[in-house]
Amino acid sequence: MMDIGVGLPTTVPGADGRQLVEFARRAEQCGFSTLATIDRMVYDSYDNLVALAAAAAVTQRIRLATTILLAAYRPSVAELAKQLASVDRLSGGRLVVGLAAGGREDDFLANGVPYRDRGRRLDAMIDGLREVWSGGGEPAGIGPRPVNGDIPLWVGGHSPAAMRRAARHGIGWISPGGSTAKYPELVGRLSELWQAEGREGKPRMAALGYVSLGPGGAERARAYLLDYYAYMGPKAEFLAAGVIADEAGLRRTIEGYAAGGCDELLLFPCTDEPEQLDLIAKVALA
Repeated sequence: MMDIGVGLPTTVPGADGRQLVEFARRAEQCGFSTLATIDRMVYDSYDNLVALAAAAAVTQRIRLATTILLAAYRPSVAELAKQLASVDRLSGGRLVVGLAAGGREDDFLANGVPYRDRGRRLDAMIDGLREVWSGGGEPAGIGPRPVNGDIPLWVGGHSPAAMRRAARHGIGWISPGGSTAKYPELVGRLSELWQAEGREGKPRMAALGYVSLGPGGAERARAYLLDYYAYMGPKAEFLAAGVIADEAGLRRTIEGYAAGGCDELLLFPCTDEPEQLDLIAKVALA
């Protein structure tokens, strides 16, 4: 059975901090599997890890995940390792770190980090994070240690390099969304890479989708997504048009991903209103 997680709307411009905390609390009460965040630096958005730390304080059971964290724009592997381990400890070991290379050059420019070698930098960071969490690194001894000794990594991105990275380092792969009809092909591609890497078991496959239910939901989502993805040019229109704006569309999306081999669908609201969770849960968790 496919799990249904929900996004914490930290990238909705002007999102109220108190409502985000209530959003986290209600997501757990509704029974969603995961509370997830997406990452941007140059935008009116909250920091992933600060937001998840706040969520950890008001929840007990729901999994917390960055889906995805643009780790490569962060200058210090040691600092990031400490921050992630801290959230993991604060949550009692509920953190999953989804990460990818990123696609916005200004996020890297803002941190003084080169953009063009972000893939190689991310590969090195993965090794560095795990070294710090195991008690190593230069210098050794950076804490705290993760609750379970390590933190699961979940890798996102459509490029061949990203999918190889997922097969080599991750518990599985996160699709940034798109057509449910094409999803089985991507599941098959990742499974082949997984086997080629000599991995045992099956990769955990996930997908993201934007949802905005209720009166004016489609219009609200369109305004938000066109702004958030403005850097993509005409492709932003495609993303805005694909938002799930009614109950029938949400049911079709859930059924399509479940049939396509998805293990967890992460639904990201386009508003910070906690009541949106009730509308989603009515369909997704029925």
